[in-house]
Amino acid sequence: MSSAPSAEFLQPLRADDPAVVGGYRLAAVLGAGGMGKVYLSHTPGGRPIALKVIRPEFGEDPEFRRRFRQEVRAAERVQGLYTAPVIDSDTEGPLPWLATAYVPGPSLAHAVARHGALPVRSVLLLTVGVAEALHVIHGAGIVHRDLKPANVLLASDGPRVIDFGIARAADTTALTSTGVSVGTPAFMAPEQASAGTVTPATDVFALGQIAAFAAIGASVFGDGPSHAVLYRIVHEDPDLSALPEELRPVVTRCLSRDPADRPTLAEVIERCNAASEAPLRQGEDWLPQAVAGSLTERLRLPAPASAPAPAPAPAPPTPTEVPPRPPVPGAPAVPAAPGYPPAGVAAAPTQTAPAPGASGAVPPGPPTPPPYTQAPHPYAYAQPQPQPQYGQPPYTQPSYGPGRGTPPPPYPAQGFVAGPPARPRPGRTGLIVAGAVVAAVVGLVVIGSLLPDGSGGKGDDRARGAAGSSSGRPDPQPVAYPGIDVPQNHQLMFADHPPRPAEEPTGAGVLYGHADLFYFRDTLFGDEKFGSTNGKLVVLNNSEKGSLETCRSVTRFTEKIGLDQLTDGTQVCVLSKAGHIAVATFRGRTGGAKETAFVTVDLTVWRNAEPAAKN
Repeated sequence: MSSAPSAEFLQPLRADDPAVVGGYRLAAVLGAGGMGKVYLSHTPGGRPIALKVIRPEFGEDPEFRRRFRQEVRAAERVQGLYTAPVIDSDTEGPLPWLATAYVPGPSLAHAVARHGALPVRSVLLLTVGVAEALHVIHGAGIVHRDLKPANVLLASDGPRVIDFGIARAADTTALTSTGVSVGTPAFMAPEQASAGTVTPATDVFALGQIAAFAAIGASVFGDGPSHAVLYRIVHEDPDLSALPEELRPVVTRCLSRDPADRPTLAEVIERCNAASEAPLRQGEDWLPQAVAGSLTERLRLPAPASAPAPAPAPAPPTPTEVPPRPPVPGAPAVPAAPGYPPAGVAAAPTQTAPAPGASGAVPPGPPTPPPYTQAPHPYAYAQPQPQPQYGQPPYTQPSYGPGRGTPPPPYPAQGFVAGPPARPRPGRTGLIVAGAVVAAVVGLVVIGSLLPDGSGGKGDDRARGAAGSSSGRPDPQPVAYPGIDVPQNHQLMFADHPPRPAEEPTGAGVLYGHADLFYFRDTLFGDEKFGSTNGKLVVLNNSEKGSLETCRSVTRFTEKIGLDQLTDGTQVCVLSKAGHIAVATFRGRTGGAKETAFVTVDLTVWRNAEPAAKN
């Protein structure tokens, strides 16, 4: 690096930091944590982004890779006002990475360390904003697991929650037993610290700790070694003696040792509004002046690195000689076009036309084209490495298909001139024709022996059914289960015979489990939904018949369906990742808005109708 960034929150790149990740040129270091390092970069259009590169130890763990891939897909669905949206990612490369929008604001940890505790109104607005962020995060099927002051950024128009769900990818991997901690001990919930159980209520406990930390300026469970802090979280009450009186109702409930006693996120918002003298509205004045003044420096970022300038074009060649094409600094290496010499390799000398009338004159050929110079791509961040020079550039088979363009017209091989097709040798034409006829007859006989009887008519239903299965196996027989009553917040698993409604066995709730089909009620907005965390759903039109063939052919996939979209008799295709396919026929809802409510469905299941999906 030629110069270090001037702002204190930016650190210069070190020798062991990559210069480019995924095509993004790195400008500075924003921070580092247990799972990776965060860099400042820019999009091709110049917008700043925060790019988190996962530590190599995690990238080498197959289980981490699988979970990280799942969490990134879920995080891409989080589009809340108080979260930093995911912009780009690579879960398959040598170093997995994730890019989010850059938030020009300090973390809560940094602001409290530099300016002290926040006033009550700022803490209430902070708590309300983080609660809304958690609602969106939980709605995407994610539990944050590592909500702490360092993961809450203070922007000019409210807080932003970052790093949601990424900590889950490291849970139960081989690294958790080798000293790599997941989650921050001082902000863990009792159930998380003692048994490793994580539910949405775990994030509510962390929210209470964040509110208290912002108001007091310190953790309510004290400092010291991790094991000592964890012991106090599990067995002792928090120290709330310095907490302002207005914040006690909401913080005390959030820090209940029993997850069932903690408030919902909607109740947190209600209690914060009740504690405020004026209506809580996010605005430019939500932070104290000292903290707001520090936001300005975070808007002064180093300019994006520009692409290298193109080299000047070489002088035109003489009519009788094609000079070698010089490599362009900074331009990506590309194969030479047909009839052109590879980059950096001199063309073989061409014949010089003899003077008119001289013996051995050759007929004039086509004019020699000018040398080709590849200009650098404006978004090419990566500097090309020196390539060995060969007479013939390596050839890579291009891939074509939907979204990848159409194949180019065939060209003659490089360095060869296409000529007329060769004629068959005299006396062999008859043999070639005879061989082709024999091969065609044999092929027709083989194909005819494979066709079922009557294939020339309407076809055989069994043959059509087998063709409909992507696995090539005969279709399974459907099994019908009429009149299944599914209580609120219960799930069904199609592998069970019969499928019985049950709660998620790990206690994480149906939104975070592995249900083929579940029914739940959103406590914040009050809407009720069908959903699947182990598959996908399709609501069939009135003209569509719920059958195995229909469910295989429809493509209007979703993961949740509101009950307001369903009427008595509405059919829903459910395609489980385990390979089961089902048609759920909605038969109505019974009960009030409490936990006693349930829905009734008729279920038809084709077990193992498709190969199980690979996670």
